[in-house]
Amino acid sequence: MNRMIAMGVAPLLAVLLAACAAPEFKQPAIEVPASFKETQAEVKTAADGTQWKQAQAAEQQPRGEWWLAFNDPALNELIAEATRNNANLAVAAARVKQARAIAGIAEADRIPQVGVGVGAQRTRASALELGLPQGTPVAPQTSYSASLTASYEVDLFGRVSSNVAAARGDAATVEANYRSVLLALQADVAQTYFRLRATDAELATVEQTVRLREESVKVNQRRFDLGDIGEFDLSRAKTELSTTRAEAIGLQRQRTTAEHALAVLLGKPAASFTAGVSPLLDSALMPVVPAGLPSALLERRPDIAAAQRAMEASNARIGVARAAMFPALNINANGGGLAGTFSDVFKWSSRSWVLGALMSAPLIDGGRNKANIARSEAALEESVASYRQSVLVAFAEVEDSLAGLRILSGQTAQIDAAVVSARRSADLAQKLYDAGRSSYLELLDAQRNLAAVERSAVQLRGNRAVTTVALIRALGGGWDSGAAMSNAQARN
Repeated sequence: MNRMIAMGVAPLLAVLLAACAAPEFKQPAIEVPASFKETQAEVKTAADGTQWKQAQAAEQQPRGEWWLAFNDPALNELIAEATRNNANLAVAAARVKQARAIAGIAEADRIPQVGVGVGAQRTRASALELGLPQGTPVAPQTSYSASLTASYEVDLFGRVSSNVAAARGDAATVEANYRSVLLALQADVAQTYFRLRATDAELATVEQTVRLREESVKVNQRRFDLGDIGEFDLSRAKTELSTTRAEAIGLQRQRTTAEHALAVLLGKPAASFTAGVSPLLDSALMPVVPAGLPSALLERRPDIAAAQRAMEASNARIGVARAAMFPALNINANGGGLAGTFSDVFKWSSRSWVLGALMSAPLIDGGRNKANIARSEAALEESVASYRQSVLVAFAEVEDSLAGLRILSGQTAQIDAAVVSARRSADLAQKLYDAGRSSYLELLDAQRNLAAVERSAVQLRGNRAVTTVALIRALGGGWDSGAAMSNAQARN
């Protein structure tokens, strides 16, 4: 009979354990293209038509140090300073510490909880409580105690293990979010830095135009004084000078705004930070960024890793919710001594102990546990949808950046040719005007065209640098997937 009971209980227990355990995590099916559409036309030329050169040392650096490929010491210093002082990164680092501590709290449930207590108590009981006649004097009593307590929850149905898995998943999610914030910070610093340098280059171009306009005003003033030209040409020269000066002032405002944004990223007050003037030159070398395979992107992007860990944590919480519907077994033990004097507490004759086990299970909960399971399952569905959206956004951002670099390459080739033609036209127009063979309006039109083309070339140069950083950010921060947490570990 006992054997038959055992044979019947074992399968029943296995069914119960399987029913309350967390479901097996299954990776959502994601349509991953074999290659990026834009990789067939990756940009490989600089503005001057030469090959883009990749700093060889960058390939040997850990994945987080992608900015070394730009071979710019100033950029290296700015990113290092931002990593040390940025407030948003400090917030993310503090959240990592919190998540790890919470995971440690969950882990503590795996081992018995042991405590010790020492106390003293003075009491006076009522005569009636002692079965004595009313009014009988009762002397107060003093007692001393010392005890050692222990408790342990037997993880019959996986509540503890599922809770630990969920806490670990949450901690991994927060750590991945930290890496995402770190990557975003580094990319923001680099992009703001290149925008600032591009503005410096554009400002240098406009200031050069201002100097040409000033010289033109002087020349036209002398010619007007000599009667060679009318007031119309002089007025137009002065108008163009004032307009160009206004453009320079507008660029100064744009530069100041970028400088303030960089100060915030560095964790500094805007009033105490000044960025040196450093125009982005034609000779600035941009690294070639290999896009790799779309499947590798799922391993490199920290935001996708965070979404992955969030799914795993949500899946584990289903196990926690299911376990709440089944009995919980707690084992408790208490041993110590109780005596009238403290010296007698630890005598063998004063010993006392209790050992017990409690099996508790819900009977009527108004559907609370079923609703909690439904909520956990819905949370998993939400995390799966968020993961798929993160993957789609990641693919789109890479394609956007690759397309941007391809298009900027084509624009750069055309604008470089336009700069050569515009400079030739402006030179010819100046000679014809000096010889009296063309009007001032024709010279002015040629000069305006040259200034516009040169500014466009400078702007494209800045856009190329910013887009290169955007591609690195979209790819997850670098090329070596084997060193994904180097920076995060260094900071923590």
